[in-house]
This record gives sequence, C-alpha cells and structure tokens, in this order.
Amino acid sequence: MSGLLVARVPRRSAGRRLAGLVALAASLVAGGAGAAGAVSLQAPAGLQPLLEKHLAFIGEEVDGELDDGRRVAVLRRARKEIAEILATEGYFKPSVEGRETPGGFAIVVEPGPRTTIADVELHFGGVVAGAAERVDALRRAWALPVGQPFRQADWDAAKQQLLDGLSLRDYAAAAITASEALIDPETASARLRVEIDSGPAFRFGALEVTGLSDYDRGLLARYQPPEPGEPYSQDRLLRYQTALQNTPYFASVVVDIDRATATPEAAPVQVLVTEAKPRRVGFGVGVSSNTGYRFETSYRDAHFLDKAYSLVSGVRVEQRRQLAYADVFLPPTLAGYLDSVGALIEHTHIAGLQTRRQSFGVVRTIPRGNIENRFAINYQREMLAPDDSLGTRRNALTANWSWTGRFVDNILDPRDGQVLNLQLGGASQAVLSDRNFVRVYGRYQLFLPVMRRDVVILRAEGGMTIAESRDGVPQDFLFRTGGAQTVRGYAYQSLGVKDGSATVGGRYLAVTSAEYVHWYEGNWGVAAFVDAGNANDERELFKLNLGYGIGPRWKSPAGPIAVDLAYGQRDHRLRLQFAVAIAF
Repeated sequence: MSGLLVARVPRRSAGRRLAGLVALAASLVAGGAGAAGAVSLQAPAGLQPLLEKHLAFIGEEVDGELDDGRRVAVLRRARKEIAEILATEGYFKPSVEGRETPGGFAIVVEPGPRTTIADVELHFGGVVAGAAERVDALRRAWALPVGQPFRQADWDAAKQQLLDGLSLRDYAAAAITASEALIDPETASARLRVEIDSGPAFRFGALEVTGLSDYDRGLLARYQPPEPGEPYSQDRLLRYQTALQNTPYFASVVVDIDRATATPEAAPVQVLVTEAKPRRVGFGVGVSSNTGYRFETSYRDAHFLDKAYSLVSGVRVEQRRQLAYADVFLPPTLAGYLDSVGALIEHTHIAGLQTRRQSFGVVRTIPRGNIENRFAINYQREMLAPDDSLGTRRNALTANWSWTGRFVDNILDPRDGQVLNLQLGGASQAVLSDRNFVRVYGRYQLFLPVMRRDVVILRAEGGMTIAESRDGVPQDFLFRTGGAQTVRGYAYQSLGVKDGSATVGGRYLAVTSAEYVHWYEGNWGVAAFVDAGNANDERELFKLNLGYGIGPRWKSPAGPIAVDLAYGQRDHRLRLQFAVAIAF
C-alpha cells in the first residue's frame, strides 16, 4: 500500500559538478591539508534535528588528517543520505555542499522549495461506488488536500485513513489497488492518485466457536454478540471481544470474520478462545491509614458447581477490621443483567466501637454505558459494643437501590467530568427488622482541568436516615466520617455521635471538599486541599469540622496514590493519611 513515488529530478550539469569540486578544493586549500576535527551540520532549524537523528556521521571525531579523498567521500555520502531524508519531507531539490570550519568540516544544507499538493484523484470501485453519500464523506475526509505540503508519512497516513474509512465499517475486504505520487521538482508540486476497491458489503452471520471445553456454548451468547444480519463493524467485534476477555472464564479471546468468505452477506463470526484455569488462590499484604496493616488470602473458582458461576471468597485480617466473605456471580442474563449472591462475617474495632456483623444478600446490577443501577436485598445481624457503654443487638432486612453515573475522561485517573452516586434504602419492623427507617444518601465529584496538566477536584456528600431514633438501625445505615478520602485531618470514622468513649453513627451527614492537584512531568504531583464535614444525630447541633493540608500524588496503574499531611482544626493535630484517590 506504499504506492508509487515518482520524482522527476534533473541531472546535475557538468558545469555544476565542476563548480562544486572547485569550491571544495578552494575550501581545502584555505583550511590546510592537515586539518582534523568533527563533521558538523548546518541546516535550517526545522530540519536540523531530523537530519542529525538519521545521519550517523554527524558529530564524529576524525582522527588524524582529513585528506581530500576522505572529504569527498563524506560529502558524497551526505548528499545521498540527505536527499533521501529530505524527500520524505517533500524537499526534492536540496543543495548539499561542504565547508571548512575551524572545528573541522561542515555539511551545509539548503533544502530548496517544499513540494505541495497540486492535484488529488480518488477512484472508488466495488459496491461503495453506488453509495454516493459514503463516497462524498470519504472525499471530504481525505487528509492531504490540494495546497498542503507533501510528506511521505502524511501520504502513507492519508491512504491508511481512506482504507480505514471503508474497511472498519461495512466493507471488511476493502483494499487499495493502486496509488502513486507524481513529484515534479521543477515546480515543487505533487499529483496524487489512489484507486480503492470496497469489495462487497458485509453483514454478520452465525458464531463459529473454537476452544470451548469446560463451558457451554450458550455462555458466549450472554455477552451480547453481533446479531446475524447486523452490518459489519470492526468496533462491534472489538466490543464483543473485550466483553469476553473481561470475564474470568477465558485467558485469551480473538474475534474476527473471514474476509474471503463466499457469503459476505452472512459472514461467520469466528470466536477463538483459550479457557483460563478456573481455580486460583491469591495472597496479598497492604497498609491503610484507615484500618492499618492488612493480610488477605482469596480463593476464586470460575467453574463453581460445574457451571459458569464465579465464586469469589477470601479472608482479610486488618488491624481494625477482620472479615470473611463469599460471593457467587452468575453470568449475565440475555438482557445484560448481572446477578450475584453473597455472605459476609465481619468484626471491626474503629473509633472505640466494636461491631460484629453477619450479612447475607442478593444483588442485581444493570449496567448501561456510563450508568449503573443496582438493586439489593440484604439481611444482617449486628452486635455493637461501644467502649465504656452498653452493647446492643440489631436485625434488619433491607431493600436498597443505588444509581451511579460516571461521566469522566478516564475512569481511573479523571481530569475532566463528573461522577454522581445516589442511594435509597430502608427496612420495616413488619419484616424481620427492629426499626422502621429510610436512608437517603448522595455523593458528587466534579473534575475541572486547569492549564495543561492540573486539575481541581470538588466533592460534596450528604445523607439522612429517617427514623424515630438511631437505636435499632444498623451502622451501615447511619453515618460516620473522617479519614482518608473523607474529612482528612481526623481519625477514620471518628466524626459522629459519642456513646461512652466511642464514636457511633448518626442520622445526618454532610461533607464537602476542594482540592487542587498540580502534576509535574512524569507521574508525580502535589495537592493542596480543604475538607469540611461531620455526622450527627441532631440537625440543630450540626457543625462542620475543618481539615486541610498538602501531599504528594503518584500515578499508579490502579489510580493516583495520595499521601496527605492533614491538620484537623477541631483536634489541633496533624495526621498522615494515604489512599488510592480514585473516583467512586
């Protein structure tokens, strides 16, 4: 597809060759026959870096005498290589001469006039020739119009863009059948001609699957494959391939069609999979300023109960929290719903409050692009033991709904956009619960780009539990705050309602935050922030607690890691807090 490049370059006349040799001889006499030094380059500033990058002899030190023969050889080599390099940039009549300098020998380059596009001919064959709108759109999108400078890289890119405009949608077998760039150095002009054949219009046919052993073929239908009769699209294939690759079932996935098929109107979708090992054991260690040191072991089985059920289980031991969990994730339904069932046993001792909780629930998640809806029913038993106060037990069967919209440029490292999460849940004494209550919660983050690399992050968070009192309401449905990613400068979940010497959840929450992050070249940055927030049980007594500070940022594969030195104004204390600062 490189095409034919034809340049009509006049031969150098005998007079010009003789004049060049006379000039070279004169420079040699002026400089002395025994001079030595480095070979240097003198060229226009816009071309100097390009030439220096590809001319290996530039800057080389010459040992001993640089005699006439060696100088002529260097100049001959320079003319050949420089002419080839400049031709790729559209300069076809360069002047390359040698000049004696105090430091050695200089190659002096005058590139001459730059070639521009004088005419473009695009010829379309195949089925697309009858699709006037598509052809007109491709002509308008041609990347090398008349008047633009000619560069070999741009010429190759323009042809590839033209081919992609056909082959990535509808015309999978499209090909460039001929192309040429006719260069006239005397007029510094280029005439471009491309012939492209679309071939037939393709539509998707049935799936042809290779590599399945443990799983049923119907599993692949749950990840929304292209429908038979759907017009061909490379993007559609890639989305299906990505959906399969992101499951725990396959180590590798390749999805494509046969472009040489005899039935382009029903081209089989070829799916080649390599199944992953279904069972895996993992171990991990970590540390958090919120819950301390952590050790975790996990067990995953993607072929649980000899079906395409994915079991995810594990035990996590932290300084302030210990838990064991098991979740079973079902394959998506044909409508794209994600269902799961799980159980949890947890013990925490945070801010003077000990909790022991057992929980069991079912969840349905409905992802739709940037929006995710989640519906859950959960039953939990909870035992609370505040330091220096009486313990209590609580039971609740709750129904919960969560809506999340992520509208950001990068989900792991957002710089522009917004994220919104809304939650509604509650329980009734009439159904296995100790208290009637309704919980409403919302969180909003706004990312504003500043200058070339910086970002301003604004955050607001609020919640309310509607109940006669907090007694009988599980802690998950009340509010505490403080710590990394909430109100920095205060201990984790230390802002709330005092019960003895412990902090327990209240019925009201309000948090706000403003942060400016300056990113240096590379992956390092620094942030300054102000947080304010509190959780309480009485709106009349509600008062925001202020925290502020600075800290470095590092862009890791999992998102920016934040290490903050924060001052809590209420406690008059500095705290070092760290977390992975990703959007929720």
